[in-house]
Amino acid sequence: MSPDRMKVAVAEDEPYNLKRLVRLLEEQGCEVVASFEDGTAVLEWLQTAPALDALFLDIRMPGASGMEVLETGLALPPVVFVTAFSDHAVEAFDLAAADYLLKPVRAERLAKCLERLRARIPGSGPVPTPPPATARKVTRYPVKAGEGVIFMELARTTHFEVEKEIVYAHASQRYQTPWKTLAEAEQYLQGASLLRIHRHLLVRPEAILGVKPLWGGRLLVTLPGGVELETSRGTTARLKERLGLT
Repeated sequence: MSPDRMKVAVAEDEPYNLKRLVRLLEEQGCEVVASFEDGTAVLEWLQTAPALDALFLDIRMPGASGMEVLETGLALPPVVFVTAFSDHAVEAFDLAAADYLLKPVRAERLAKCLERLRARIPGSGPVPTPPPATARKVTRYPVKAGEGVIFMELARTTHFEVEKEIVYAHASQRYQTPWKTLAEAEQYLQGASLLRIHRHLLVRPEAILGVKPLWGGRLLVTLPGGVELETSRGTTARLKERLGLT
C-alpha cells in the first residue's frame, strides 16, 4: 500500500456526515475504497479481509456499533472512531483505537490523525537513525506491591505526580513507584513522550480527553475518570503544541 495515498473505509449512519467525511478524506489524499451506513454491513465486508490502512467508524450505528466491530476479534486495520459523543473516549482507547475524532470533524484535526496513521505504514518516511545499543522502548514500569513490585503498563497510565519525595502513578487508581523525583521517572521512561505540565505533574498526552483555558494563561486538563489537572503558565504553550492546538 502506498503511504502517499492511504486506502480507508468509512462507516457512518448519517448520510450528510458520511458524505462530508468521505470528501474530507479524499481532499487529504486518501482513497475511500468503501463506505457504509450500518455496522452489520461493515462486518460482512470485513470478512473478505480487504487491504486497508485505516477504518473510520461511527460509534452509534444501526446493527453493530463501532465498539462492537472493534471487539469482534477480526484482524482489523487501525480504527479511528468518529462520534458526536466524547463520553466514549476512555472505552475507545481501552480497545486500542488509533484515534478518536469528534463531530463535526475539522479538516485540521483530521490531517493530524492521518499524519499519525501514515507514520504507522512501513516505508512511509525516512529511515530512522538506529538508536544507541543502550536505548530501549519502555512500555511498562515498576510499582510497589507489598514487599515486592509489579509492572504496570504505560498505556494504562494517565499521569505521574510527586508528593513528599514519592512519585505516584495514576492508572485507574494511584500506585507508589520506586522514584523520589519526576526527573527519575523521566529518565526511566525516556522515549515515552511524557510531558511535564507542572513541576509536580508528568502527563501522558495520549490520555488527555480535553482542555479548557483558565485565567492567567493556564489550562485545565481533563483525564479519564473525571480527573482535572492545571498546567503551569510556562508549560501551556508546549502542551498546546503537542495536542495540535497551535
